[in-house]
Amino acid sequence: MALSKRSKAAAPPPAVQAPASAVADVSLPTDPFLAGRELLGRCPDGALLQTRWDRWGRDLIEGLAPIYDIPAVLPRIIEGIIAAHDQRKPSLRQRDLERSYQPDWYQQSSMVGYAMYADRFAGDLNGVRDNIDYLNDLGVTYLHLMPLLKPRTGPNDGGYAVASYREVKPELGTMDDLEGLADELHGNDISLTLDLVLNHVADQHDWAVRARAGEAKYRDYFFCYADRAQPDLLEQTLPEIFPDFAPGSFTWDDDMRGWVWTTFNAWQWDLNWANPDVFCEFADVILYLANRGADCLRLDAIAFIWKRVGTDCQGQPEVHAITQALRAIAHIAAPALILKAEAIVAPQLLVPYLGQGEHAGKVSEIAYHNSLMVQIWSALAARDARLMARALGRFPTVPTTSAWGTYARCHDDIGWAIDDADAAAVGYNGFWHRRFLADFYKGDHPGSFSRGDHFQVNEETGDRRTSGTAASMTGIELALSSGDEGLLQLAIDRLHCVYAMVYGFGGIPLLFMGDELALTNDYGFVDVPEHADDNRWLHRPAMPWTLAESRSDLGTVHGKVFSAVRHLGHTRRELPQLHAATQTEVLVPHDPAIVLFVRRHAAGLYVGVFNISDSWRTFPGGFLRNLGLGGDSARAFEHLQGQQLALLDEISIPPYAAWWLTA
Repeated sequence: MALSKRSKAAAPPPAVQAPASAVADVSLPTDPFLAGRELLGRCPDGALLQTRWDRWGRDLIEGLAPIYDIPAVLPRIIEGIIAAHDQRKPSLRQRDLERSYQPDWYQQSSMVGYAMYADRFAGDLNGVRDNIDYLNDLGVTYLHLMPLLKPRTGPNDGGYAVASYREVKPELGTMDDLEGLADELHGNDISLTLDLVLNHVADQHDWAVRARAGEAKYRDYFFCYADRAQPDLLEQTLPEIFPDFAPGSFTWDDDMRGWVWTTFNAWQWDLNWANPDVFCEFADVILYLANRGADCLRLDAIAFIWKRVGTDCQGQPEVHAITQALRAIAHIAAPALILKAEAIVAPQLLVPYLGQGEHAGKVSEIAYHNSLMVQIWSALAARDARLMARALGRFPTVPTTSAWGTYARCHDDIGWAIDDADAAAVGYNGFWHRRFLADFYKGDHPGSFSRGDHFQVNEETGDRRTSGTAASMTGIELALSSGDEGLLQLAIDRLHCVYAMVYGFGGIPLLFMGDELALTNDYGFVDVPEHADDNRWLHRPAMPWTLAESRSDLGTVHGKVFSAVRHLGHTRRELPQLHAATQTEVLVPHDPAIVLFVRRHAAGLYVGVFNISDSWRTFPGGFLRNLGLGGDSARAFEHLQGQQLALLDEISIPPYAAWWLTA
């Protein structure tokens, strides 16, 4: 029986050493690349797999080499690749072939993402399948189903405490239902993303159960300390993820007779990735989910998987080597599959998850642009985009084979990741600006239009994160309660401006379920016992299908917002300038309430112009002409309104207007 997590402690254990592999030696060439090629050549589709190995095999070996004993691990990995390829059905093999011819499929401007909880959307997986027409109407081509693998019973962190990677949550259906949904999505040109939690498993997962039962092999899947000496050392440098309801990073377990590493919750056990058995388990899981129809796996908590003394145990170099190896395995066995890094880290630490240095272009294809989300909300509250331009302008170059996942919000809270140096550069105090944003979006700051709530307040650091739907945070909830039609239209325009920035930045825009219908906060979450202590359920309302079915009624708030969001998705697919391989430059031309997104693409220049204030503003048209927009005609085409714009010396732009301009 596990006791509660203990909060404070002191400094870290030595880097964990990988135990010897139990795999017997195989007589193969000394060069591991040649050894892998020879093993693959022994299977019926050997020539095909060898061709893929020639492309991805060295990435795999270079990822494994710093961490594992390659002669011991490689035969196991090759065996898994051959088995997965052999079990891959013809329709998925065809998908592999098509994506080999269009490897940038996920970077296209036609990509529009939608994230949902299947049960909140339509009850179960078959309910989702029955409502694919709704997704088609929105222009969705990328669907992220929030955690649906079988979780532990009882509290489960919204499904992120996984009890089985090969079963679906029973209330949602079966793995066969999931595979059927994937087939239907593929037939509608929609790619499927699933969550894969890498850092931890539930305490009810078979690995944890067998570890508790005393099986030495499975005890080595986890970190367990007989006394508090090492945990106390570690906690000197480990942050608390959930200080309110899960302080500390270790939990005593009677059966394990020790302190188990539990970064997130007492019932989520951190895995020992230095153990090659753990790596091989996840390689098999990845290929299993790919064969069930997953097109993308969201690597949850990827930053946390490697532990090192004296650090916060996030984003260690081994994380990127492991990701490179996993990606290479996927590309050899199931090339249609890509990876997305869920790394909500400081801006300067984010780009390595897409690949830098020796890992450039070899790790995750997609990463969340958490900084863009934070800076959009910051600019909106301050009516000032200078901090956005400064922070986003300092991002390193990302690989041209990658894509940002851009979003206004997600299932999680918003952490106000404002860098102190960036804030100081534009005359702000970082600490006080973070407090301002938390107070503003809770609705406590004078003049705030938002209605949100604080999440995980840390009195020691002053950290206060924010929960709330996009509609409530942009003022629609407040306006509806006031009955002021002018205020309501302003709030609708504000929400549209936010999503026009998300859709018009480049990459894959990710729409969270309900935002397209302007759903406001669900205060009834407190009536559900398993959700009552987690106010992130404030912004996870269930789909109100009565509203959804009347979405064409432009006389309603939900109809106006749905129409506007749908138009963003259908418009962006006509703009090759929004292909993810091109980087975005963020500029503030004159007035801090005007922000420009500039993308220099071979198809022509694109400039997104956004007024982030509630008043009419002006800016010099010469600025746009100097960028190269308009040419001799001194006119540009604005795609969202579908009309010409004269680039006058002074251009006036309405409150919360969003313009997507090309020549």
